[in-house]
Amino acid sequence: MFDTEHAPCTDLTTASPRMTVERLSLWYGDTQALRDVSFDLFPREILAFIGPSGCGKSTALKCLNRMHDHIRGVRITGTIRYEGADIHGPEIDPPLHRRRFGWVAQKPNPFAWSVYDNVAYGARLHSLVAGREETDAHVEACLRAAHLWDEVKDRLAVSGLELSGGQQQRLCIARALSTNPQVLLMAEPCGSIAPVATEKIEGLMTGLAARVSSVIITHSMAQARRVSDRVAFFRLGALLEVGPTEQIFTNAQHPATRAFLEGRTG
Repeated sequence: MFDTEHAPCTDLTTASPRMTVERLSLWYGDTQALRDVSFDLFPREILAFIGPSGCGKSTALKCLNRMHDHIRGVRITGTIRYEGADIHGPEIDPPLHRRRFGWVAQKPNPFAWSVYDNVAYGARLHSLVAGREETDAHVEACLRAAHLWDEVKDRLAVSGLELSGGQQQRLCIARALSTNPQVLLMAEPCGSIAPVATEKIEGLMTGLAARVSSVIITHSMAQARRVSDRVAFFRLGALLEVGPTEQIFTNAQHPATRAFLEGRTG
């Protein structure tokens, strides 16, 4: 079901974007958090959002799957297109749009249920499986894709809260994969786990690029360089530069990007 062998990023010279963000601005009441942000997200790529704390990375990430819809006082301008369709168009059903995305937070947040039910829940809710045999196979496939199956196959009935921090995060990724998303949104997925677990999560991210697009927020420049195909640098709510990872790290065009990567600004 899941191909987790690492595959190169889509050839960006010929591919059509999966998502296109054009002149996106957002206000929380009178406070502007995003300013004319524009970028593309391509199939089978990992796009890393980097920049100082409070620069708009999380706000931009949450715009992609319309997580701001029910926040009072939020105003958004600009356009976000998913496979050519405006995600705020009248014909778009927001819950159906959100089903295209998996979400992984910084702090592991498994449900206080069994490992099995953490993964099975979303698939059952969206009628992606029928019967125990099909559900069993789906749960196993998701746990294998999250590089967790061998560690929990004899512990499927225990609470997800009993796993280690790194295992909990991989369980959350398996849960995110259980609804067959096309895009994974990861907000600092390694920010609160140990280095050994971080290595496993990074391997998982690159392996999943064969079937999903991913957008990750990371404060680790080493991690951004290891796992991403492209990097987007945010500062003060604006996207100042986006490009291939090695190009950004070795030959950034914007002075603020260079200053940040060289550690001269935070």
